[in-house]
Amino acid sequence: MTEKDAGHERADANPSGSAWPPAWPGLAWPGLTWPGLEGVLRDGGHLAFWSAAHAFPAGGDPFFRELQDVYDEINEGLPPGASFRPAAELPDERAEIEATGLFTDTEVRRFGWEISYTADEYIRLLDTFSGHISMAQWQRDRLYGEIRRRLAERPDGRLRRGWGAVLHVARRRDAG
Repeated sequence: MTEKDAGHERADANPSGSAWPPAWPGLAWPGLTWPGLEGVLRDGGHLAFWSAAHAFPAGGDPFFRELQDVYDEINEGLPPGASFRPAAELPDERAEIEATGLFTDTEVRRFGWEISYTADEYIRLLDTFSGHISMAQWQRDRLYGEIRRRLAERPDGRLRRGWGAVLHVARRRDAG
């Protein structure tokens, strides 16, 4: 349900996946930030958003750690201090949500799963990630060639990629 306020519809809920500021289907809210939600989300309405990341479950596929030498070689290595976290340890934005003073009843849930990919399936996935899209062609050729080579050496020719998602749900504090 929505209500009109200052020429805009105010919503009961804002669901958003892997996007911040939140995506508002069919609406343009340039520069929407936490304070901007006051004019969009009605009192008691809910903010819900999730983010997905590469997660590394205990006993997961060592392929990604082993491939880091190729990322380093093509100048796309992990930043200093980066770690291979399981889904249960992915960072959340609870503190940022609560620091706004706009929300209460903040809940955070983490989910983890694995998906098995062939080399071609995994490369198609990588081609959707902005970091890989922005690579020079020689970098992608080197990386993708090495992915194909290493997976061809495995009996099943597949890798298992861990995924993690962090879901945030918070209720907008009543203004009254």
